[in-house]
Amino acid sequence: MKVFSVLNFCFLAVLFIFSCNSEPSDSDAVETKKISMNEIKAEPPLARKEPKELTIHGDTRIDNYYWMKLTDEQKKAEKLDAQTQEVVDYLNAENDFTKAKLKHTEAFQEKLYNEIVGRIKQDDQSVPYKDNGYFYITRYEEGNEYPIFSRKKGTLDAEEEIMLNVNDLAKDYSYYNAAGLSVSPNNKILAFGEDTLSRRIYTVRFKNLETGEMIKDIIPNTTGRAVWANDNKTLFYSVKDASLRSYKIFKHVLGQDAAKDEEIYHEKDETFGTFVYKTKSDKYIVVGSYQTLSSEYRILDADNPNGQFKVFQPRERNLEYNIDHYQDKFYIRTNLEAKNFRLMETPVTATTKDNWKEVIPNREDVLLEDMDIFKDYLVLSERKAGITNLRVMPWKGEEHYIQFKDQAYLTYTSVNMDFDTEILRLGYTSMTTPNSIFDYNMKSKEMKLLKEAEVLGDFDSNNYKSERFFVAARDGQKVPVSLVYRKGTKLDGTAPLLLYAYGSYGNSMDPYFSSVRLSLLDRGFIYAIAHIRGGEEMGRWWYEDGKLLKKKNTFTDFIDCGKHLVKNKYAAEDKLFAMGGSAGGLLMGAVVNMEPEMWAGVVAAVPFVDVVTTMLDESIPLTTGEFDEWGNPKDKVYYDYIKSYSPYDNVEAKNYPNMLVTTGYHDSQVQYWEPAKWVAKLRDMKTDNNTLLLRTNMEAGHGGVSGRFARFKETALEYAFFLDLAGINEGAVMN
Repeated sequence: MKVFSVLNFCFLAVLFIFSCNSEPSDSDAVETKKISMNEIKAEPPLARKEPKELTIHGDTRIDNYYWMKLTDEQKKAEKLDAQTQEVVDYLNAENDFTKAKLKHTEAFQEKLYNEIVGRIKQDDQSVPYKDNGYFYITRYEEGNEYPIFSRKKGTLDAEEEIMLNVNDLAKDYSYYNAAGLSVSPNNKILAFGEDTLSRRIYTVRFKNLETGEMIKDIIPNTTGRAVWANDNKTLFYSVKDASLRSYKIFKHVLGQDAAKDEEIYHEKDETFGTFVYKTKSDKYIVVGSYQTLSSEYRILDADNPNGQFKVFQPRERNLEYNIDHYQDKFYIRTNLEAKNFRLMETPVTATTKDNWKEVIPNREDVLLEDMDIFKDYLVLSERKAGITNLRVMPWKGEEHYIQFKDQAYLTYTSVNMDFDTEILRLGYTSMTTPNSIFDYNMKSKEMKLLKEAEVLGDFDSNNYKSERFFVAARDGQKVPVSLVYRKGTKLDGTAPLLLYAYGSYGNSMDPYFSSVRLSLLDRGFIYAIAHIRGGEEMGRWWYEDGKLLKKKNTFTDFIDCGKHLVKNKYAAEDKLFAMGGSAGGLLMGAVVNMEPEMWAGVVAAVPFVDVVTTMLDESIPLTTGEFDEWGNPKDKVYYDYIKSYSPYDNVEAKNYPNMLVTTGYHDSQVQYWEPAKWVAKLRDMKTDNNTLLLRTNMEAGHGGVSGRFARFKETALEYAFFLDLAGINEGAVMN
């Protein structure tokens, strides 16, 4: 869920844009015999079968690989039991097989990796922003994997104060992530969360910014962020249950043993999660509860941390709303009688929905996504026809939209902590424009570029072309497609094309710039994003038309986009590739079952493929909160529908495309056993000789490895997989 509020303290991650070394060396021009991975003789591991009957609604499924599922306790045990050892041995055997099949690409992978990280400005930093008398900066030093968080008092010419050097904190861990940094109102204490296992379970720690010493208070099992009350000693935070659902809010007082922290709120409904934040005005602490179709908020005066939270508007089925505060009013973004959401206001003394008054009405063709409140302005983030727009509305005066040049782009409000200002900080990017940060004067309409992410090397945006068009899906709906290619790429049906999509949870895939993908574009690939149903690109209805009993629209949209790209000669028929991750990995699993002959190669990253079994197991993270996304298979109608598309349940004895499947052993969102079981079943049943690979990162979770550069090792492997299948060697770079 996206929280539509401005938090008390945040750091904007630097979006690094990289360049490409496009000049081939003399050795690159030497003709060598091309070896296909399908020609490499290596024996794939065959997983043991142990049939397990899974029966519900009078229907029995046989799962031969159910034994691969381990508990967290088994994985954490110092001494592996027999089952755990067998699972680990199998995953390692699959890793060895992947390495053997791709061994001939290892030099190419290294070249791609160096090319990708060579585009990174190693001593880069974010654009500073001001909050409560300090300028805050996130920066990197050459050769280091992790950020340094610092600040300067009053002016950018002041001496730098290093708050956290994450490189020092991470040195003893194979994975490390620092998140949720939050400074006390008096600027003296830093709270932050650290995750050392990649399961998104954070321990909150504290640092005295005056002395530089770590404070002894430690709060385990949190979501990573603590929110300060205005007394500089009281904090509120959320904790997770065994299924990793955020379910309780606690109050902590500095110096107190966390075991004695007071429970403030318990979200007992297992379909809801809970969180806490502070309004931009610093006036209220807000506890939120949310699920797919409903939300609820509780508010407390931040000056009175020992007071009682008051329910803003009681939860109702199908009522979603988000709140922020300004002067004597709250502003509410809500779907109350508004499919695409509308904006309401209400007095701080009367917050229930019968007091809400409309500010911005619902519009059929515009999705209201977000709001930013300033002393003299209200800024709305809206989406129309798949494109984001920023609407500036003075409390007194004439409103306007900020204008941009590109046909397809992403714009967003950035870090705007200053309440009394005419300056809006915003970000902008397109498929040919590196991420750029601007200060926009909302009164004069002047736009000042603060930073365009630097692309090292000879990158020139004029060398690339982006297109955007609509594809007619089989039911007549028009699906947006955004694509980019290097100028000079032939659009005659001979080019390789990588089609990417997500299509779930209402998450929109925007047409953004990526320097990483230059390694494909400069070798003749076209890169396309299919904005399929299940996202919210075309409004709330676009999301609703791609979930629950309409989920298959997501898959057929993707297939129809792929066929359109081939028919219109953007892609060669035998060089159409596909990629998706997580719920997008489910998409990959579905489309290879439905149209396996379409794809020359597929990468399914951390794929959610065992949908029926997972959605029947409420102990698994995310399950209970997602019945309104996928349906609850305890209901036979949903069981039958989910089973009809669940990739694992629909593997058949037929030909499948070349596939690379990736996962993380410690993944808390899509457990490793889903892709592992899927690959084992595919390997047992498929009738082709195409390559099927499973790569498990034994030290990482859903987000992959930590660090600034290490994650690109996996990207290089994926790109080498695609390029090798396309018959493109390491030297084939376009001029």
